[in-house]
Amino acid sequence: MHRLHGGYLVRALMRATGGDRGKAEDILQETLLRAWQHPEALAAGPERSRPWLFTVARRIAIDHYRMAAARAREVLGEESEDRPLADDPYDRVVVARDVDRALRRLQDHHREVLVELHLNDRSVADTAARLGVPPGTVKSRNYYALRALRPVLAAEQGYAPKEECAAPAAPVRRPGAGDRRTVARGA
Repeated sequence: MHRLHGGYLVRALMRATGGDRGKAEDILQETLLRAWQHPEALAAGPERSRPWLFTVARRIAIDHYRMAAARAREVLGEESEDRPLADDPYDRVVVARDVDRALRRLQDHHREVLVELHLNDRSVADTAARLGVPPGTVKSRNYYALRALRPVLAAEQGYAPKEECAAPAAPVRRPGAGDRRTVARGA
């Protein structure tokens, strides 16, 4: 059976498995095992059994595909630190408590703006209308409130922002007299 039909089945299974020779050979082996377990299917003779073998191989390949799709994908080489941690509701409660404590240390008008803009997710215009101040005042209070909040969170609760590696700023060069002549000439 293998000598007669093995090459044809492997070629067909290579296409079905996307070129994975190992998987194609596994499916071929399982197909020939089923042929051995069901000799009645091969009663017409080994030469005429190719359609039955192709049908069995196709069904086994479909079963393998379905099993692989149902299983969680395995990711190789991924470090556990790179994976996101599961969302813990306790962590959210602790963070909310810490933010509440830090907000209490701010001036009332700063706290009101932060609560409306960031916690209640309101726009600048809505916040201005609710607080009865102009939108520019809301923006200004938000800026100064965030500046006041950062050190409080960093010092007391350990919420220091991550250090960012910023490239040093290039010095600003003013065009000199020689530069003006070059620009004026069109060079």
